[in-house]
Amino acid sequence: MANNRTFTMLKPDAIEKGYIGAILEQINASGFRIVALKMTQMTKSDAQTFYEVHKERPFYGELVDYMTQGPIVAAVLEKDNAVEDFRTLIGATNPEDAAEGTIRKKYAASIAENAIHGSDSDENAAIESAFHFAGREMF
Repeated sequence: MANNRTFTMLKPDAIEKGYIGAILEQINASGFRIVALKMTQMTKSDAQTFYEVHKERPFYGELVDYMTQGPIVAAVLEKDNAVEDFRTLIGATNPEDAAEGTIRKKYAASIAENAIHGSDSDENAAIESAFHFAGREMF
């Protein structure tokens, strides 16, 4: 059975460009319920830990730098089939390949500055949610 929660982060480029409200509105309009939400800034250590899965990839250092350049908005979302439905809503990593109407098609500038993160599995959704939120912060 699929988990009904997923994790997302609005990335520094989306925050800097003022897209918080528009993105959250699109998430709500797509039937997701926000069960945890906060604006924060990742430290270098936070970003290194969060993206450790990519440590051996050539873009790792740039990713860490990018994710620490400004604040993020972290959220836990709830909906039936949350992970899969949210991945569809955000669109392909490369905004040029993203479907019309998706968050990345509307708000991402490039593969590197792609506006939003969405968990890729139920397991990672739980891990990523727990990384950013204590249990008492999720409703």
